[in-house]
Formats: sequence, C-alpha cells, structure tokens
Amino acid sequence: MDLTCCLINHNFRFLYIYISCIILIAIMSSESGSSAPPAGAEALGSSASSNGNDIAKRSIDFLTMARGLKTTKRTGWVMREVPQVESVADHSWRMTLMAMVAAQQNSNVDVSRCVQIALVHDLAEATVGDITPHCGISDEEKYRRELEAITTMTSKLGGALGGDEILQLWKEYEEGTTEEAKLVKDLDKLEMILQAQEYEEDGDNGKSLDGFFDSTRGKWRTEMGRKWAEEIEARRKAAAKEEK
Repeated sequence: MDLTCCLINHNFRFLYIYISCIILIAIMSSESGSSAPPAGAEALGSSASSNGNDIAKRSIDFLTMARGLKTTKRTGWVMREVPQVESVADHSWRMTLMAMVAAQQNSNVDVSRCVQIALVHDLAEATVGDITPHCGISDEEKYRRELEAITTMTSKLGGALGGDEILQLWKEYEEGTTEEAKLVKDLDKLEMILQAQEYEEDGDNGKSLDGFFDSTRGKWRTEMGRKWAEEIEARRKAAAKEEK
C-alpha cells in the first residue's frame, strides 16, 4: 500500500512538473513573439509609411498649384477698371454655391455632380490665367493651353487620389453636352452678370459694364438660366431708376 501511494505521488509530481514546463515555454514563446516582429513586418511598416508620405506630398503639390485661383484676378473686371477686382477663386466659390441651389430646383440633374463641375470648371486658370475673348487668343489655343494645364495638375494626384475624376469633370464642362454641364455653363454667365450688377451698384467703375450683359442675352441653355437672368436684369433696371 505504501509503495502504491509513493508511486502515485511520484506520478503526480512528474505530471505537475511536466505541465509547468509546458506553461513556461508557452509564456516565453509569447513574450519572444511580442518583442520580435515576424520576418518582413518591419519592412512592410516602412513601406506603408513611405506610401503615406508620398500621398501627402502629391496632395499638397496639387493643392499648392490650385492656389493660383486665389491670386489670379478676373481679366474682364481688370479690363473694365473696376475697383477691388475679384479673383477666379471668388467667382468659382459663388458659382459652386449657385450650383447647389439651382440643382435642387431641377430634378433632371445630379446635385452633387453640378457642384463638382462648378468647383473645378476654372481650375486650369490656376496656371494659365483667365483667358477671355478679348485676349487675342483663339478658342482652339485656349482649350489646348487649359487642357495641358489641367492634365499636369491632375497628374499630381493620379487616379487613386481623384485626379482622373477631376479631369473628367473639367472635360464634361468644356463639352457642355450633359444636363449638368448645361446648367453649370449658364451659372458661369449668371455669376458674371450678377457680379457686374453688384459692381454697378458699388459705383466708381472705370468703364461701362454693359458688354457683360449684352454678351449673355439670348444665350441661355436652360429655362432656369433665363429666369435667373431676368431677375438680375430687373434688379439692374430698378437700381438705375433709383439713381435718376
């Protein structure tokens, strides 16, 4: 009996030691794994960090080029010697707001796309400037310069960062065939004559602004464009009567 008990106790002690060793090995293995990353993990992390830095660089490169819209004055106003000439960015901002408002009133257009087109429609002018019909440059040459400029700008982003989409939106506006592009084309002219009417109310313009209104009459692509233009013209006439 005593011998049997001894054997049992001995077996339990052996089993206890065996299990303890297994647990100890497992703990050491876990600690070792947490302190030493598997092969290739460090390189993968470095690659991800490098890719993130590249994305940031390309994004800021593009946005820095876009700054040109903030520093480029609208050529038409400069030529007419108006005070406090707005920038192309000023024009694009209100046009984008107009797109949001106008598109809500038209069930045939996509609101988001109208806003996007308005936002980028003059983006090429950030590097080539605001070319008008009075600059002595043909429409073909103007398009060539602007296409080259917008292509260079969007290449900074590439397709993954939205460059291809911006380029396509710009081309859609230039072609002017979709319902969204037609509406935004009208908004471009509407923002111009609204600004002209506001400059007239401000006074102190060097030259007449009649030409801006004359250049848009009868050229509206949408019914909304025509109605908004009538409202702006009516306010202009009312303001002129008050001055007399």
